[in-house]
Amino acid sequence: MDMKKINYHNRHFVGLVNYDEGDFNSKTIFHYRQKSNVVWGTYKGGGVKFGTLIAAIIPDGSLDIRWQHVNIDGQIKTGKCRSFPELLPDGRIRLHESWKINNGPSGTSIAEEAQFTKRSKK
Repeated sequence: MDMKKINYHNRHFVGLVNYDEGDFNSKTIFHYRQKSNVVWGTYKGGGVKFGTLIAAIIPDGSLDIRWQHVNIDGQIKTGKCRSFPELLPDGRIRLHESWKINNGPSGTSIAEEAQFTKRSKK
């Protein structure tokens, strides 16, 4: 599958690996939506009370993301992320991410499409 043609609409992702002690973990669930080359979503769980993200699918098929959330300690965090999709043999998507917290550390993480995702026909 051409990574530029992935439809993220109504897909759910869970944190698989986070290479730091941040708010994102295996209990963080993301719900993505998409229209054209714009992706947006909400997320919560683990160390995150509530978060939102907005992304553009850029020409190489990766997602250029800006995110913000309130963590369980009540802190607001914002940052950016580049997310590179990998199509798994069973049709799900794995996202390899490089992120940077504004005025904070950077790192990498992996999120994977949840088994319970109901894919949209759009």
